Amino acid sequence: MRRPTPEELLKKIEAEERKETRGKLKIFLGYASGVGKSFRMLDEGRRRKKRGEDVVVAATQASAPEEIDALLREMEVIPARILAGLAAIDVPAVLRRNPRVCLIDGLAHHNPPGSQHPERWQDVDELLDAGISVITSINLQYIAELQEKVAQIRGKRVRDSVPEAFIRTADEIEMVDAPPEYCVNRALSGDGSSGTDPLEMAHQLSALREIALLLAADVVDRQLEASLQQQGIDQLYGTHERVLVCVTPRSSAAVMIERGRRQVDRFHGDLYVVYVDMGTLKPADQDQLDRNLSLAREANAHVETLHGEDAVTAILNFAAKHGITQIFVGHSLKHGWSDRWKKNPVERLILEAEGIDIRIFPTAGSVAETVPVAG
Repeated sequence: MRRPTPEELLKKIEAEERKETRGKLKIFLGYASGVGKSFRMLDEGRRRKKRGEDVVVAATQASAPEEIDALLREMEVIPARILAGLAAIDVPAVLRRNPRVCLIDGLAHHNPPGSQHPERWQDVDELLDAGISVITSINLQYIAELQEKVAQIRGKRVRDSVPEAFIRTADEIEMVDAPPEYCVNRALSGDGSSGTDPLEMAHQLSALREIALLLAADVVDRQLEASLQQQGIDQLYGTHERVLVCVTPRSSAAVMIERGRRQVDRFHGDLYVVYVDMGTLKPADQDQLDRNLSLAREANAHVETLHGEDAVTAILNFAAKHGITQIFVGHSLKHGWSDRWKKNPVERLILEAEGIDIRIFPTAGSVAETVPVAG
């Protein structure tokens, strides 16, 4: 096991100290309105209160069905502040009350003028920093980075949003699942969507449900990674694809990047493209490398230049840090990485990349097929 650097040790200590004092965040995630996330959130609060936990409610929906009102009647509710005629969480009142758990129904909410924070999720972050645990709810359509994808599916976009980075800080995320057919029936009977094709709506909701399930799984995956890091475990391989494409001036970068992009899109994963800088290139090679890296940026890949005398070590260190599941490399008997590395670098990469799949691509001009190799 690799000895951690002083910076890694400091980061670990700071993370542990913050974890000890910060409240816990639990998110009930729904893929569409009407799946029942508000009821599930409030029912968990009711059960916690029954077990003796100190629980309050700081935000509720403007209108709620009877089953929600029945739960609220069993809970302590901190009244909202009214600013510019609009309701907002009374953060100072919650801090004074200092409960163990605070329930906030509807994480995505733009605060009215005069609020300390422009967004409700920032109020939640302040409560967490004060040591108060928060249980909240959100629909997929309100996650900022997913709004464009959701809008393409449903044909409409909401105004409020929460950054995905904040969702990923959750200590626990629970997907509130319901059959798409149930949501279709609820929508058609409740919001006047009489002109909507039920079959088309069911297909749309199924697509949203898949995205939400993958997001929830990815949050759990990253929680596992964080736990492993705190235990000093370096090799982190998750449930989602994280493809690392290693490019050189002579690699078949367009093919490698395109296949990497297709792979991660299929599994909602991450694409990384790196080049190991080991010295000055000829002008023609530098121009080709720049074109290859431009292709990577156009594919929305995370692009980085690595440095080090040993390219294999640099790549494997990067892979371990980012939880890479597959590495794409180019190889040729006459050209490519073998010219710039020590003897048999691709073979060495295969032998040392434990737990990572290696895919070997022919360099530009070769007619050989792609060769998958299990790491």
